[in-house]
Amino acid sequence: MASKKKPALDDAALLEVAFQDVEPLDGKKISKAASAPPKPKTKAKIAKPVRRPPPRTEKPKPKPLPELDHGTAPGVDRRTAQRLKRGRLDVEARLDLHGHTQAEAHPALDSFLAGAQSSGKRCVLIVTGKGGARQTDDETGFERPTGVLKDMVPRWLNQAPNRARILSFTHARQADGGTGALYVLLKRGAAQ
Repeated sequence: MASKKKPALDDAALLEVAFQDVEPLDGKKISKAASAPPKPKTKAKIAKPVRRPPPRTEKPKPKPLPELDHGTAPGVDRRTAQRLKRGRLDVEARLDLHGHTQAEAHPALDSFLAGAQSSGKRCVLIVTGKGGARQTDDETGFERPTGVLKDMVPRWLNQAPNRARILSFTHARQADGGTGALYVLLKRGAAQ
């Protein structure tokens, strides 16, 4: 795309020198004021201001946290994860869920973890019991396993609001309950 340049004053002077020997045709005059370029015939368009959308004030949604399993510790340094697994972190609070039903245990766990985190506790012990034995239900007469909380507590730890509160959990040492108890490493500060 070629751009049109306005003739410079030097160009107009050169043109005048070039035409000084030229004789005009009959009835025509050569104008000396031809050095000013003609005005453009098109109207100049006024650019309208561009409206930009207002800046977004909403926070981007956080990525979902990875699901935890016994001994997994994403975001926890290796030394702390090993100390948790070996029972070398001080247990600052304890929740014993023996004898609780699922309906009682779940809110008790939620409340316990919220309270422990808000009071600045870092490592807590949750005793679920080992289960494995079968018990006869008095109402139905059917046998049912007694280790329901042992299976449910890790699920509840991975659900909101608890997952936002914890960094890791693992089975406790035998002296603290073995596979019937969990060490839970809490995040510092309030739940997100």
